[in-house]
Amino acid sequence: MSKPTPISGFPEWTPAQRMIEQYVLDRIRSTFELYGFAPLETRAVEPLDQLLRKGETSKEVYVIRRLQGDAEGPAGDDSLGLHFDLTVPFARYVLENAGKLNFPFRRYQIQKVWRGERPQEGRYREFLQADIDIVDRDTLAPHHEAEMPLVIGDALRSLPIPPVRIQVNNRKICEGFYRGLGLTDPEAALRAVDKLDKIGPAGVTELLAATAGASEAQAKACLALAEISAPDASFADAVRALGVSDPLLDEGIAELTTVVETAAAHSPGLCVADLRIARGLDYYTGTVYETQMIGYERFGSVCSGGRYDNLASAGNVRFPGVGISIGVTRLLGLLFGTGALSVSREVPTCVLVAVTNEELRAVSNRVAEALRSRGIPTEVSPSATKFGKQIRYAERRGIPYVWFPGADGAPDEVKDIRSGEQLVAAPGEWTPPHPDLKPLIG
Repeated sequence: MSKPTPISGFPEWTPAQRMIEQYVLDRIRSTFELYGFAPLETRAVEPLDQLLRKGETSKEVYVIRRLQGDAEGPAGDDSLGLHFDLTVPFARYVLENAGKLNFPFRRYQIQKVWRGERPQEGRYREFLQADIDIVDRDTLAPHHEAEMPLVIGDALRSLPIPPVRIQVNNRKICEGFYRGLGLTDPEAALRAVDKLDKIGPAGVTELLAATAGASEAQAKACLALAEISAPDASFADAVRALGVSDPLLDEGIAELTTVVETAAAHSPGLCVADLRIARGLDYYTGTVYETQMIGYERFGSVCSGGRYDNLASAGNVRFPGVGISIGVTRLLGLLFGTGALSVSREVPTCVLVAVTNEELRAVSNRVAEALRSRGIPTEVSPSATKFGKQIRYAERRGIPYVWFPGADGAPDEVKDIRSGEQLVAAPGEWTPPHPDLKPLIG
């Protein structure tokens, strides 16, 4: 067999990195549940026609097919694909189970997704997302849009990562402003402005003219709107100073003001109104969010989402919602790449129980069982070599304590192999210092 090689875009963490990932997931999950979100997991595949509804190209979707097709069945499983985010499967789930759900329905979902894009730092083909959504029947109160940054701010603040800044905008502001300018294709204008960071003002001006029919003056006004940024509700005065009016614009300003003021009351500095944030996906209809880690801004958003009114509907019944997604693998990949995250030891084990000789292994097993029953992660030495070698085995793995069962009536002893301190102990009473019980993430 030839030597295996990694597959680009499909990360495999080391055990130490995996422990960090699990810690991060536990913290995120805990915060989501503190806010009353219930867990959900959906299937990995969806019909292709559903996956492509959001305007994504088929090049990004991994198609599922059996190696041996069913000759007498349908044309094949080519109509199925791996989901590339968690929004489409969640919308489908809501439609299928609407009669069983209590609305507004609050769910969190932490799952892998697959996307066939070009791998690069912080961007993968297989990655883990952590989503929250609030969905209601027919109407969704705007205050839910103000709640999203609070949840995400608390979740990310609980992690050993750099501070984050959530940039917020409201699509109604942009669309209302473009309408007030007289542009007939607000969505084309949104998509053009969304490329501002990539192609610059000159490129956006050309794109606005080509796709939205904007004059030079209209394009200048669109760019002026996009330049508005404020950590408080003063953004509203800056927008009005541009002299454009439209009812939808007024509605968007009011909603975004609530989001910014709610966030400032909960966590000053967490949110900033940034009117260049457009989120190019067509289904967003209200508040939109993008989140950057301070010091990692060049990599873009690690958590994004927004309000949507038309993603899920059945006949005359609509299920509007608001959601936001943490790119867990993206976030961790960036931090792993710079060595910004570490763990105090590479194994969960706190205590290694030494084995005096193989005939007495059962004694060591009983000690381990007693320690584990009290929540102390413990393993038994794999071999009954000299105690010095068993200690070195623990050192190599980062295990802080070695337990020596007493022989011929002597008491047991436990050794802190970092300090060399050794003391008499009983497995039903001894407890390690709290910082040593589990690996520390930092």
